[in-house]
Amino acid sequence: MEPTRIPERKDLVTFKGEPIILLGQGLKVGDKAPEFHVVDNDMNPVKLSDFSGKVVLISVTPSVDTPVCNLQASRFNQLATKVSEDVVILNVSMDLPFALGRWCAATGSEQIKTLSDYQERDFGLKYGLLVKELKLLARSVWLIDSKGVIRYIELVPEMTHEPDYDKALEALKQVIS
Repeated sequence: MEPTRIPERKDLVTFKGEPIILLGQGLKVGDKAPEFHVVDNDMNPVKLSDFSGKVVLISVTPSVDTPVCNLQASRFNQLATKVSEDVVILNVSMDLPFALGRWCAATGSEQIKTLSDYQERDFGLKYGLLVKELKLLARSVWLIDSKGVIRYIELVPEMTHEPDYDKALEALKQVIS
């Protein structure tokens, strides 16, 4: 029996100007958000269905130990203080849970839930974000409504750039109104 081939997507994202390959099937607005398995800062398993019935905004960063990722996660942590209890904001990266815990403590980030995909790469592969060359996740923002449908996606074309926070916030306002 031949092993399952993981789809490769090209010409979507660059890293420092160089094209990279994303592994996993691409998703689009209107798709049902796939279940995923990651771990929290205490190594506890977390899955998308843990937030069933809530609007979920997912900030995806390569590593919180870099300046742009730090800015992105911090910005969404601030946003998390201003949204209703019906919204949960996650930051998913390949960082080890220990690094995520250290980042949360150092920045006072308590509102955003930092999650790691380092064990199974389940999130990265299911959402088509695992960078083949770097084994990191491509910077992106996802908005999933309370019924589990993807309502907004921003795949940032250059991994060293920040996402468009205003567009993400506008999409969030439309979903929760």
